[in-house]
Amino acid sequence: MKTQNYTTTDKMITRVTSWVAAGLLLILIIMGIGILRDRFRYEKTNDAQVQEYINPVVTRVSGYVKEVRFEENQVVNKGDTLIKIDPSQFQLQELESAEATANARAELEVLESNIVTATRLAAVSESQIAAVRARLTKQEKDYSRYSKLFTAESATAQQVETTKEGLDIARSDYESALGNYRAALSRIDDYRAQKSGLTAEIRRRNAVQQRTNLDLTYTAIIAPYKGKMGRRTIQNGEFVQANQTLANIVNQDADKWVIANFKETQIGKMKIGQPVLIETDAFPDEVFHGEILSLSPGTGSSFSLLPPDNATGNFVKIVQRIPVKVKFTDQKNRTGLLRAGMNATVKVIRP
Repeated sequence: MKTQNYTTTDKMITRVTSWVAAGLLLILIIMGIGILRDRFRYEKTNDAQVQEYINPVVTRVSGYVKEVRFEENQVVNKGDTLIKIDPSQFQLQELESAEATANARAELEVLESNIVTATRLAAVSESQIAAVRARLTKQEKDYSRYSKLFTAESATAQQVETTKEGLDIARSDYESALGNYRAALSRIDDYRAQKSGLTAEIRRRNAVQQRTNLDLTYTAIIAPYKGKMGRRTIQNGEFVQANQTLANIVNQDADKWVIANFKETQIGKMKIGQPVLIETDAFPDEVFHGEILSLSPGTGSSFSLLPPDNATGNFVKIVQRIPVKVKFTDQKNRTGLLRAGMNATVKVIRP
């Protein structure tokens, strides 16, 4: 039998290979233990993103952009002016509205003066009625007396005719006085009706003026809160329409959260308040802490624009995902570097 002779180099290579294989085996064992530990200790998903409140900056009026006072990614404070729209047309509308309101108020003053004058004329007419009624009563008595004297042949027919003419004139004057008084009262009612309509018109014009003033304030678009601006897409001189989105602002005062899409087979034992570990691709060495805030009432596909209809005959069973909202429990200075849309890995600690 032939004897194999091993050199020192062969023995060294064999020894190193054995140690490397043992090390790799040890690493695989440790990794396997870690994977099994995570599997039994956590419910995990990497289908998760960081979310923030991103609100559009919308103009409420149409006009030409006069000035843009922010840059992309700029931090702004609450109340800072972001965009100025040319206010010229709104200033003219405000002036026109103010003049129309002043004119209506002047007309109201004239009507009130007319009411006072008509009231005085009605009082004069009423006093004239009393005097005319007194003359009418006297003429009636004279006519009655002369009629009786004429019957007793103590008065002439001419005297009776004269008193009869006086009575007719007195009655005519009385009817005329009553007519004048009624006309004065009717004129007062007309003035009061006009006053009521003009008062309503003044209220309408005041409302128009307030709306014009409000539109004028809308020409200055201000930041609703402290935040960070997104992409800038407008320039000076550009015409914008009412309700047009001009920019986006990220609310830096509000809390951030994570939307984690777990498989439907994973959420059986999840509940609100359950502790969560969060890792992000941007900061792989950082572990953030959170807790479950809420679970979606339906799968993500159920809220899509065109939800799938399994009754069409093309049914293929696919594991659905349930969105779970997770809030951070760390201090804001730790989560301040996170940005909306960042990918994350969420681990829910099993009870």
